[in-house]
Amino acid sequence: MIDLKDWTPRPAPQPVTLKGRTVTVRGYEPEKDRDALWEALGGPETNQLLKYFAAPDFANAEEFGAWLESVKKGGWITEVFVENATGKVVGMANYMRADPANGVVEVGGVAHGPAMARSSMSTEAHYLMAKHVFEDLEYRRYEWKCHNENKPSHAAALRYGFTFEGVFRQHILSRGANRDTAWYSMIDKEWPALARAFEAWLSPDNFDADGKQKRRLEDFRESLDGAA
Repeated sequence: MIDLKDWTPRPAPQPVTLKGRTVTVRGYEPEKDRDALWEALGGPETNQLLKYFAAPDFANAEEFGAWLESVKKGGWITEVFVENATGKVVGMANYMRADPANGVVEVGGVAHGPAMARSSMSTEAHYLMAKHVFEDLEYRRYEWKCHNENKPSHAAALRYGFTFEGVFRQHILSRGANRDTAWYSMIDKEWPALARAFEAWLSPDNFDADGKQKRRLEDFRESLDGAA
């Protein structure tokens, strides 16, 4: 954990390349990635993956790309997920609402394409992004927020080791309606144990010949907690 007596503001997140065993996280490049990301998320069906975003439905790649450019102006850093085996873009997430003075940043705008389903890529991508926040940028707090009705996002946050902090009622207006937002976080003192669990789960030894996990990520966290 960081000694706050010596605290100084940390650098703001920037586009970064983070290479894992199955997936690489790298900065979004509009000319190279826009159409590939749109197709990876399902093309016109993307709106089913993005229906909880506080943005209107996108009719095509051009509208989707324009939205990505607009959130960039608001300080979002879009990172795409690239499958190492194929070199194809398979999903995305954003570093957003960064507060370098206090060492706080949120991961949001998360969308996993169908190619990431039933694979370790999603877990590895989020491990790499969290590791960058805590170990490279040396931030104190990493946030995950979601529409309170988004059950898959709740489940993902808990699985990755974020702690539920509560619901902000009528937090924002989204698509012409009130949105209640669930808040989750992980903090610097928790990261070493969370990292060990991620690394144990991601080890090739934890997967059988068909690529199925032998032990759940939650099981590794519980065993490490018990050993502490």
